Amino acid sequence: MANSIFNALGGNTMPNGLQNFMQMFNQFKSNFHGNPQEEVQKLLNSGRISQEQFNQYAQQATQIQNMMNGNK
Repeated sequence: MANSIFNALGGNTMPNGLQNFMQMFNQFKSNFHGNPQEEVQKLLNSGRISQEQFNQYAQQATQIQNMMNGNK
């Protein structure tokens, strides 16, 4: 399975891709208001994302968190 987050970061160009990702994340973070769990539940309830998509995103988020913490 292709890692869409890795692809969004530019594939093999991690330094620039990571910088772009962090800029996008910081912009999102500054514009986000509300409870993240409630917002995700709204997306699931409305059908905008499926449980399978959520599980994939959660797995990718865990992988990124591990990378940032120096774990594999």
